[in-house]
Amino acid sequence: MSSIPQNSPSLSCLELCKSTREMKQLQALTMKTRPIQIQLLYSKIMSAGDFSSPESLSYARSIVKHVESPDIVIYNALIKGFSGFNEKSSSFEAMALFKEMMMKGLVPDTYTLPYVLKACAQCQSLSHGEQVHGHSIKTGLSSSVYIVNTLMRLYAVCGIIVSVRKVFDYSSHRDLVSWTTLIQALVKMGHAREAINVFFQMCRENLIADQRTMVIVLSACARLGDLSLGTQIHRYMHDNIVDYDVFVGNALVDMYLKCGHATSARKVFGEMPVRNVVSWNSLISGLAQQGQFKEALDVFYDMQTIGLKPDSFTLVAVLNACANLGILELGKWIHAYMDKNHIPSDGFIGNALVDMYSKCGSIEEAFKVFQGMKCRDVYSYTAMIVGLAMHGEAERALQIFSLMPQAGVKPDEVTFVGVLSACSHAGLVEEGRQHFQDMSKVYNLKPQTEHYGCMVDLLGRAGLIREAEEFILQMPIEPDAFVWGALLGACRIHTKVELGETVMGKLMDIEPGRDGAYILMSNIYSSANRWKDALKMRKIMKERNLKKTPGCSSIEVDGIVHEFQKGDNSHPRNIEIRMLLEQMALQLHNYGHFDSTVLPV
Repeated sequence: MSSIPQNSPSLSCLELCKSTREMKQLQALTMKTRPIQIQLLYSKIMSAGDFSSPESLSYARSIVKHVESPDIVIYNALIKGFSGFNEKSSSFEAMALFKEMMMKGLVPDTYTLPYVLKACAQCQSLSHGEQVHGHSIKTGLSSSVYIVNTLMRLYAVCGIIVSVRKVFDYSSHRDLVSWTTLIQALVKMGHAREAINVFFQMCRENLIADQRTMVIVLSACARLGDLSLGTQIHRYMHDNIVDYDVFVGNALVDMYLKCGHATSARKVFGEMPVRNVVSWNSLISGLAQQGQFKEALDVFYDMQTIGLKPDSFTLVAVLNACANLGILELGKWIHAYMDKNHIPSDGFIGNALVDMYSKCGSIEEAFKVFQGMKCRDVYSYTAMIVGLAMHGEAERALQIFSLMPQAGVKPDEVTFVGVLSACSHAGLVEEGRQHFQDMSKVYNLKPQTEHYGCMVDLLGRAGLIREAEEFILQMPIEPDAFVWGALLGACRIHTKVELGETVMGKLMDIEPGRDGAYILMSNIYSSANRWKDALKMRKIMKERNLKKTPGCSSIEVDGIVHEFQKGDNSHPRNIEIRMLLEQMALQLHNYGHFDSTVLPV
């Protein structure tokens, strides 16, 4: 106890204590040399102590048990301290102190109750919170705006939106925090439209929103996907000079992207004075979700240029873009970056890697990542099963599926799409039937149209056309274009013209603008040498202004993706490419494999 003079009066030494350890030393010294002063010392410690650390709180809690008449100030300080730590044990301690205080006949004040309610919210103790709520009404403290706000937060955390609304409606004093808390609770409970209505009601009360309110309101617009509403909220911010901090900027970018307006999102992003990694992630992932994968990668390259370090969310979004564009080299670079920075290939980022390698044609690399994952969830198994099915590795896909029960992982609906697709491509009819039955009987999953479509495709590929048709007629849900399209595809494989005509009639009713169905039917007619009917089908397409989606292929060379569409001659090396194709066609013709008069265009 170097900083505490041994011969000094105990109370005067208190202000010299710089840590809990020194306070304990002073306590021991006082008990030994000046026992009469110990109660006074306890009171001084409780009123002057700094309870900002778990150690100091624990020490203060032990001391209060020895104080003869602790007052409300001491209890308030302890309750505030314990409720300040976002841990259940600390929150329960705060509630225990409140109960202890009440048993000693002390009356809580407007300072006590908000911290007790905060503790109740942190451990989601609804019963304790309701008791505190009842006490506040009995003591006349429920009208305090601070207590109103913390009560609303408690009920919101516990998911009782009716109580949140009731506390708000019966309150005679509301501030911006009250309105914001109600709006946030409504958004959290999935009532985005009602949250927006409450916001407009707040505006009619002549209250101006702050940044926190705007972030929540913008998130509601994003959930609704309502661009008109989002633009209106953006205009409100401009008219009322709401400061654009990084959180508001991020919320605006996210809102515009979720409303399908990437141009506005990029404009807001470009005007943001400060950006963090979340800003970049919002734009990259948002563009990827909109299908603008190239643009998402361009933003990632800009992020790399300024030297901002990507996090796991960035990498997942980039891997998603790589998967959809087939850019294997960048995907490999991301994988190497993860290894270099000791980012484990687990969880959602490991799943993204498996998906990327699978879609880029490197199924063995995908399998290596899958095998190396320490923690695999349903998405891990599903990504691997779907990837293997995509590559025609049906047996391996089914083997991975068989491992899921052993790992305690329950398959979901998407898993079964992969399993049924694997069975379909491998012609495993009986296995497919069994897995389809197991969905509902074993795993309590309700088959969706995708699963019925897979079964129709499975039966159709195997030549069981009549069974496939009966399967559709017995479906408990209305078959959609995906299901009928699978049957039409089977008619194409097995040249079932009459059934194809019937199915085509169904498809024309469901999706009259589906160009693929017309092409399939035209091909069915051609296979049956019914050229007039095939021509008629093409004529209908022309009359309805239906254009066949042009064929497209891509190849990655030295990290650059080259895309080719039918009829597109815009590639800078188009002449060289066509000359090479002609040489290849000639060689194939010489070996009797190809008609050199038919060249790809």
